Amino acid sequence: MSIKVGTRGSKLALAQTKTVCEKLSRLGIEAEQVIINTQGDTTTGVPLHEIGGQGVFVRALDDAILAGEIDFAVHSMKDIPAFRPSGLFTAAVLKRDSPADFLACTGPLETVSVIGTSSTRRRAQLLRDNPDITIKDLRGNVDTRIRKMTLGEYDAIMLAEAGLTRLGISITGKRFPPEKFVPAPNQGTIAVVSRADPSLMEELSTLDHPQTRTDVAIERGAMEQLGGGCFTPLGIYCNTGHLIAEVLSLDGTRTERIETEIKNIEQAREQGRQLHKQARDLIDDAYRKLGMKI
Repeated sequence: MSIKVGTRGSKLALAQTKTVCEKLSRLGIEAEQVIINTQGDTTTGVPLHEIGGQGVFVRALDDAILAGEIDFAVHSMKDIPAFRPSGLFTAAVLKRDSPADFLACTGPLETVSVIGTSSTRRRAQLLRDNPDITIKDLRGNVDTRIRKMTLGEYDAIMLAEAGLTRLGISITGKRFPPEKFVPAPNQGTIAVVSRADPSLMEELSTLDHPQTRTDVAIERGAMEQLGGGCFTPLGIYCNTGHLIAEVLSLDGTRTERIETEIKNIEQAREQGRQLHKQARDLIDDAYRKLGMKI
């Protein structure tokens, strides 16, 4: 049986899709790859929050599934918005790779003064750690970001460690522990999204890693209640039920944080609601400063 899998055309997206296809092939399921361009790939000159956040990498693939052009799609799960169209199902969540951020650089870490990232979360966390550094916007795929750094536009750039691993890239730099630099919800996780077809979902579910699915569901439960949209610097990370979540001011000078053990999704949602109350002024301030520009 051959089924169609949709993917973005970046090297990282293709590497992730190759991993999924190889796993399916070992189970006797062959998948035909279909490359689909997304707004996030074609609009690279502005920060993500100005074009709709991480969801811009997902919408075109969602539409292709619902239109019957492909059977399923492979995503970095952190790109998938909290609220999803009806008719779609996350059929599998693969075992999580590293959730950590990685600071890649060309010279000694102590000489880094200009860092490239367009993530409001990473910007705020970096400024919290060192308010004297300069943060410059940086978009594009991993190769583009590294090339801009090697050309001297930045002393260092922020990347997801999982992406470097999947691409087989070894580069000088520093890993930031996720317990301190709390990552984006679901960072390091690959998701397989299909149409809500029972037979297709059953086939794809063989790739599912139950503990990872539970952890990322807890992160998403907290995220849904916390809100904040694509403007607010926030990180959410769960490891075998241990949840850490934080909201920062845009300049990194203030942080509201929770850390607790979670047994079920409702507890995660309650923690999200509590953190939202604690950080309401930070969320509102981020929207006023960034949301009103769009």
